[in-house]
Amino acid sequence: MTKVLAKDAVKTIQAEYYANALEAKERGQLVAWVTSIAPREFLEAMDIITIYPENHAAAIAAKKNSMEMMAIAESMGYSTDICSYARTNLGYVEAGDCAAGKLPVPDLLVCCNNICNTVTKWYEILSRRLNVPLIMIDMPFSHENEINDRAIDYMVGQFKHMISQLEQITGKPFNYERFQESMELSNQASLLWKEAADFGSMHPCPFNGIDFFNYMALIVCMRGNEKAVEFFTLLRDEIAEKAARGEGYLENEKYRILWDGIPFWFNLRAMFRSLKNYDACMVGSTYPDNWVLPYDVNDLRSMAKAYTSIFINRNFDYRVKNMMRLIDKYDVDGVIFHSNRSCKAQDFAQYAMSRKITELTGVPTVVVDGDQNDPRAFSEAQYETRVQALYEMIDQRKAAASAGR
Repeated sequence: MTKVLAKDAVKTIQAEYYANALEAKERGQLVAWVTSIAPREFLEAMDIITIYPENHAAAIAAKKNSMEMMAIAESMGYSTDICSYARTNLGYVEAGDCAAGKLPVPDLLVCCNNICNTVTKWYEILSRRLNVPLIMIDMPFSHENEINDRAIDYMVGQFKHMISQLEQITGKPFNYERFQESMELSNQASLLWKEAADFGSMHPCPFNGIDFFNYMALIVCMRGNEKAVEFFTLLRDEIAEKAARGEGYLENEKYRILWDGIPFWFNLRAMFRSLKNYDACMVGSTYPDNWVLPYDVNDLRSMAKAYTSIFINRNFDYRVKNMMRLIDKYDVDGVIFHSNRSCKAQDFAQYAMSRKITELTGVPTVVVDGDQNDPRAFSEAQYETRVQALYEMIDQRKAAASAGR
């Protein structure tokens, strides 16, 4: 019997996910459109299907259809300065179909602004346009080095209010038993995701880090149910077997790279080629690391702290320390920062981060310009030139280290 590989399983599971969501909608099951790092465990408890416009927008870009969707949004007056995920999704809503397929029309929206503030207005627009209720979860930005009790109290209050809102929308009492199960499954999936990513510390690295951007779709949309645990067990075990055999993704691993930011979904090929052609392996990334969200089950305070603690919602000092942790953990040779035109919250500090990381660690860094969904903001030639410069800086650092021995 042929063993199923994670890279094939993720495609099958993702296709089934959207097909099942459309079928569930036809049966009368409620559907929510949800931001990527919102606490979906509450929705799982109420048997509400969760759909992620960000995932769908990325899939549209991967299928080279984002420009058509964004053109529709821009013709309606939405600025090119707005997040390309938002423009892609708003264009899709008007078009009603796209290369990545249809989504079930939502019965409600759940927006959590721990990832950025753009989603606040984006989901308000969707609520008006689709005439459906919006549950807004306002995550306070953490300006301090630690998450303070005031922020946690504020979040717990919103979680409790969310429960009452869901009871009102569904017309049934909140299922605390299913909520506990979903919390446990969310923790299991999160830890399995972390265990899989942690193999990036191995020499050679047993996986292609770019693949984690594809696997990430399931930690977003299925975290909190059994299928996520099954898939990430498969992924963890598959990578563990390769690591045990000493099998690397590359035959001759020369450079170990950390990626900061969202990828260019419309041109993953450029990312793949600029790494593999130089025997470079992406061993880790700050972006997938966002979904390592363990917390104490049945403890809303612990859960609130976890969802508030993601690095994109933290101050500059925390981000620097987090990146230094990843550089040390994965024995990184160089860092690529994607200065993403769309994602201001993640990228506003990258030039300062780049300088600070090199100053503190000596690890070379480079900042590349681009966008997650809008190819007009990306030059493949410029990207290739800057990445080549990074490899040259790494070579110079290694030569200097060898000469100093």
